[in-house]
This record gives sequence, structure tokens and C-alpha cells, in this order.
Amino acid sequence: MIITDFLERNARLYGQECSLVEINPSEERDKAVTWWDFNLIEMASQDAPYRRELSWKDFDRRANRFANLLLSRGLKKGTKVAILLMNCLEWLPIYFGVLKAGCVAVPMNFRYSSDEIKYCLELADVEVLIFGPEFISRMDAIIDQIPMVKTRFFVGKETPDYAENCIRLTGFCSSSAPPVALDETDDAAIYFSSGTTGFPKAILHNHRALVHSCLTEQNHHSQSRSDVFLCIPPLYHTGAKMHWFGSLLSGSKAVLLRGVKPEWILRAVTEERCTIVWLLVPWAQDLLDAIDDGRVDLTKFKLDQWRLMHIGAQPVPPSLIRRWMEVFPNHQYDTNYGLSESIGPGSVHLGVENIHKVGAIGKPGYGWQARIVDEHGVDVSRGEVGELILKGNGVMQCYYKNPEATAEVLKDGWLFTGDMAREDEEGFIYLVDRKKDVVISGGENLYPVQIEDFLRGYDKIKDVAVIGLPDQRLGEIAVAIIEIKEDMTCTEDEINEFCKALPRYKRPRKLFFDKVPRNPTGKIEKPVLRERYCQGRLVEVQITG
Repeated sequence: MIITDFLERNARLYGQECSLVEINPSEERDKAVTWWDFNLIEMASQDAPYRRELSWKDFDRRANRFANLLLSRGLKKGTKVAILLMNCLEWLPIYFGVLKAGCVAVPMNFRYSSDEIKYCLELADVEVLIFGPEFISRMDAIIDQIPMVKTRFFVGKETPDYAENCIRLTGFCSSSAPPVALDETDDAAIYFSSGTTGFPKAILHNHRALVHSCLTEQNHHSQSRSDVFLCIPPLYHTGAKMHWFGSLLSGSKAVLLRGVKPEWILRAVTEERCTIVWLLVPWAQDLLDAIDDGRVDLTKFKLDQWRLMHIGAQPVPPSLIRRWMEVFPNHQYDTNYGLSESIGPGSVHLGVENIHKVGAIGKPGYGWQARIVDEHGVDVSRGEVGELILKGNGVMQCYYKNPEATAEVLKDGWLFTGDMAREDEEGFIYLVDRKKDVVISGGENLYPVQIEDFLRGYDKIKDVAVIGLPDQRLGEIAVAIIEIKEDMTCTEDEINEFCKALPRYKRPRKLFFDKVPRNPTGKIEKPVLRERYCQGRLVEVQITG
């Protein structure tokens, strides 16, 4: 079975039922319209979020039309097709259309600069590009430098002269399934690594991996036909899409919310009767802060149906979840660990029944194996820190066109994640830090995540990042970049006093007050911080004691 089979089944069994909803709270009404022949549904008042929806039957028909458009241009099986769109109702039908045509979908990060777009198009051997109006200026800058991208489709109203209007063209294409035979071993998608260590790598997955992700997600979170999933993170990333795969497998509705303000999230949960919400740490933090300071009044929202909140993509501070459960005591909670190399979330997961183990990333997920090994690939003893490695049908095929990098992380079917972890006496795995982020100071290994978790326990701190900076005597020192909560002040003496609860060797040697930069999936951009502070552009505060 391949993943497009699930969409065709849903169209057959639940054709007239809603599959997807897009809510766009921030844009004017006419700017939100991109796929013109969709049914457009206004909310009750003029200032309400703009809303569009799509049935399972129309979802499948539009995927078929786009697939047939690609085939009409002579595209062959395995042709790389890039998708450069903001989250919208068109995104997933286009993605599935690419797959139905036997092509390889190449989702692109919407924050990429022109140079990064060009780099990724070249790296993945892309021949077809679909892009939206938000990217015209970036495409203008490189259009003459990407001759290999012979076909360019535009999703929007005013089409640039170097592209064709995708929406008009699909109107002339058949809505029947294209006659393309697919196998689970066929290449399906190329995803890009987050690029936190430089330009991203291209990660190749086959159809078996996509199906494995569906089965893992549904097994972990028990999506049923009555569930409604609120999807906020970007669809180009494996995390958001693979969590949505649980809705695909169960034939249930999902809501794409274009915005992360706390009131928008709660309003979407209320009006669409959402039951499952996946958040990133900053969004959960912002929501709790808005409730605490009175900017959001929970009594104005209907949230009784909301059963599950889960978080992934980064280490989750236990203090945040304790706060969450105080505000939402009836919620189930889960955390999921994964990488784009392991087809997104779920290769390790906590499990809703293990709330008492908050702080752990959990145990091997459905259909996954996990080990913790030393630098020679030998299992370490329980309680010792080593590198987490994974095995399962969701492991990538390779880094596309990069056999050297592939050989570094794929060994005998095991994916070496680069994440340092330990396992407790009950078999629960705790993420310690990225292998590349470990700070070696005076011969001692310091794990920034542990120090970050400690500092987040101070009630004035909104976010924190700990990095290592070169030091002539110690080799490296740990420094903390601290973001203070809005409308609060904090002194070095306060942080200094708070840090006395840490062993002396774990205390940050320097402190910077600044905003903590995160990428679209919530991960701290530590290379950005290293570059910034190695150059010493901001005022530093020495931590003593």
C-alpha cells in the first residue's frame, strides 16, 4: 500500500465530508483567495478569520488534476517537483498530485533566501517548481540562474511572466486518477535538513517511509473519525505533515491555521471543535503567558472537546508542561522525538499514559527500534550518556547525492542521530543534547539542554539558549543567552544567585540578555548565536561565584 491509497479511500468512503479547513486570521479577504474554484465560506462577522474548506472528494480530484497536469508536460517517474508555498488549502492536494504522478515531492522552507532556494533546487535536481505570491521577489532574483527548472507553476492571481498559472491549467485536466503504477520502494519525497549547521542536506524517502509515518502517528494518538487536528507548523516540514498523516489515516478533519497568536489558536479550537493540537514550545509558552497576564480569558472559549496537546521538534522543559497541566488538567499530553532523516516525529515518543515521566522523550515508537551507543557503536550501560541511534521503515534512503554524509549516519540499517541521550531504569530515554552542541570545558562535558532546563525554572525567564564559546584556558566555556519575559526586568545578580543551585562547573561563565532566535520548527538557531557572540557585538555580563 502507498500513501495515496489512503486519500483515494477517504474520497470513496467519506467524499462529501470535510477534509481540510484553512483559517487565515491576519490577511484581507481577497488576498487569501488562491484556488479560485474552491467554495469560499465567510465566518459570521466581517472581522472573523477568513475560512475555506475542502471535502475529501475534492481533495482527491484536485490531486488527480495536478498529477495529470504534470503528466501532460511529459514528466517521468522520479522527476523532482519542488513546492514553495505558505500553508494553504492548495498545499496538500499539490503534494499528493506530485506523488500520484510518480514524481518526487520536494517541499521547500518558506524562509529560504533566494540563494538558499537556488541551492536546494540545484541540490535536488528539481525540474518543476510550484510557488506562491509570497515568493515572487525571491524568484525574481534567481530566475535566470535556474535553467534546469524548466517548468514553473504559480499559485495565485497575478502570474509572473516566467511562470504559468497552475490553477487555470488544472481546470482543463482530468479529475480521474492517473494511470501510474507505484510501489512502496519508489522514491517519494526529498526533505531538507533544518540547516542549523550550514546549508541543508537533501533527505530522500520512499513511499514505504511515508506509510510507516501514518501508521506510527495513528498508533500513538488514536485518531478517530470524530477527531479534528489543528495544524499550525509549516507543511514543508516533516513534523507538521506527518502528524497530519494521522488524520489522513483516520479520515478525519484537519484545520490549517495561518498564525500563532494565542487568541487565534483558542478561537480555532473553539470554532472548529478541535480535539488535537500540536504546538511548538514557544507557542505553548506564549499561550500560557497570555492566560497568566489576562490577555486571554479562557471563559470566552469552548475547549471541552480538546483532548490532547502534544509537543515535539525540540527539548521540552518539564516546567512548561507542569504549568500546562495546571491550566488544562483534563488534557492528555505527549511528546514526540524524530528527525527528518527518520520521517519526522514518533521514532521515540512519551505516550499519553506516561505523564509522570515528563522530561523524557519516551520509548521507541511504533515500528521503531532505538539504542544508545558509545563512539564505537557499542551499547552503553543504562544511565550513561551516548548517541541515540534508530532503526525502522521510516529511516531515510540516503542524503541525496551525498554518499559521504550518508555513510557517516547510516550504518547497518541504523541511523546515527547525532543526539546524546541516556536511558533510565524503566527504559525511558532522556535527550541530553546534540552531539555537536556538547560543551567541553576544562575536560568536563557540559550538556546545554540540562543547563537550559534549569534556567527556565526562573520565573522571569521566557527563553534561554546555552552555547559554548572558545576560551584560551578551558578550551570552551558555557555562556547563556537569556530572553526575559515581557514587562519584566532582571539583573545579573538575580541570575547569579539562582545559578548557585547548579554545580559550579555547570554554571554559565557569561550571560547575555537577548532574544533567542528559533527556526520555523522551534529549534534554537545556535550557529547564529555562536557567530553573533564570538564577534562580541553585544554587551556581556560576567557570571561570578
